[in-house]
Amino acid sequence: MNNNKNFSQFDERIPTLTIIVPCYNEEEAFPICMHKLIKIIKRLMAEGKIKSDSCLLFIDDGSTDNTWRNIEKACNENPTVRAIKLSKNQGHQIALLAGLSSVETDINISIDVDLQDDINCIDKMIDKYFEGYEIVYGVRENRNKDTFFKRNTANLFYFLMSKLGVNQIANHADFRLMGKTATDSLKKFKEQNLYLRGLIPLLGYKTTQIYYERDKRIAGDSKYPLKKMVSLALEGITSFSVTPLRIATLTGICICFFSFLCALYAIIEKILGNTITGWSSIFIAVLFLGGLQIFFLGIMGEYIGKIYMESKQRPRFFIEKKMNFNQKLGKVNKI
Repeated sequence: MNNNKNFSQFDERIPTLTIIVPCYNEEEAFPICMHKLIKIIKRLMAEGKIKSDSCLLFIDDGSTDNTWRNIEKACNENPTVRAIKLSKNQGHQIALLAGLSSVETDINISIDVDLQDDINCIDKMIDKYFEGYEIVYGVRENRNKDTFFKRNTANLFYFLMSKLGVNQIANHADFRLMGKTATDSLKKFKEQNLYLRGLIPLLGYKTTQIYYERDKRIAGDSKYPLKKMVSLALEGITSFSVTPLRIATLTGICICFFSFLCALYAIIEKILGNTITGWSSIFIAVLFLGGLQIFFLGIMGEYIGKIYMESKQRPRFFIEKKMNFNQKLGKVNKI
């Protein structure tokens, strides 16, 4: 126990902690991640910052490698490790939500299994919680280690999101601390089209930020290629802003006004007896306007598709297995 703290395990101010770690095909990174995070939990317990019934929760997002076998083995060997196995791959945001929906501890910290986020910030986050903050965001200090393409596309994404009116923390992924009040409030959202980075700022509780340098992956390859990043960006934009629809409307009005001026010009030229030639210019104009119409129909289709999915009210995920949620070593609960 750290003598510098006046807390004990029986002090009401000492929280229980769950560290939530979504996993997808991370058999190489998992053992290293588990070892490092278990070490941190034990130290925090010894220092009296968290209670002894704190735990580490892994969510297997339908992995096809040995990730779940490794998680099962860890649960059988260590009751501090809990696990959830989803019935199939649902994506990072849904897997994280499955973890958040299952925790009942005073605080939780979500972090990726690759440990590119600085685990030393966990102490600082808990200190901020003691200061009265309900949500603590882990924010990248800079993107110097990113490639030129990734750094500039990320900056463009955050710039566009801010201009479209989406309230989110720039350079923050999903490394954050949330108190029980904030977590319970988040569970009340029923969106099928999930973008947690935009939802959590809507909660409105007292928040702060911790800055850190992002590191390299501890093992394995990234499971978030360009395709998934673009999909997440579209999810964020269309889930939290109707600005693209307004841009489509404004563009349509501007084109109609410009077309009216062109028609007026053509009538005047006809009256004056001047010949209007040039089929190519007409052809280009038709192609341009046709492409523009299809593009904006696509934008509207995105929103209509989201309305369609929301109206179904389908379950966002199914849990195939839970392990160690009763705190008994090795016992498996099937759902």
